[in-house]
Amino acid sequence: MTVLKLIFTLFVCTFVSSTFATSALATEVTRTELEQKNLDKALYCMEILENRNDLKPAKRLEILKADCIVENYIQHSPHVPDGREALLAIFAKRYKKFPQLSMSVKRAASEGDLVWLHLHVKRTPDSLGSAIMHVFRMENGKFAEHWGVSQRVPETSKNNNTMF
Repeated sequence: MTVLKLIFTLFVCTFVSSTFATSALATEVTRTELEQKNLDKALYCMEILENRNDLKPAKRLEILKADCIVENYIQHSPHVPDGREALLAIFAKRYKKFPQLSMSVKRAASEGDLVWLHLHVKRTPDSLGSAIMHVFRMENGKFAEHWGVSQRVPETSKNNNTMF
């Protein structure tokens, strides 16, 4: 089993078990103060990273560097090198290539120093986009480590469910 499949399987098992446990006990999610801070910060950083087209790319990268990503950032996606500067360089190119990039958060959760984000990311307004799952390990309120999986939204589906 590949590492991504293992991580995704662990995520699904954890998500399902915590969802059933939570729904059986209460409808309200309880998080520690740190878990809530990590979740809030991850959502803020993802908003800057993927959605703030009103900011100039240089400003977005400046915010991300200062507030969102540790210098020795660890990346588990095989096509992205480790390190904050490598990640920022990828996004600098992405902002130029896709100036209308947008994202909407569909689900978000946190546990300990981990944050999960289920997103719908579109490179252009008319594209179907991709369903993306990010798992971040947070360190002092910044992204320190990342695991992710992505799947394009198809034009047709063999079921009536959405990916979101």
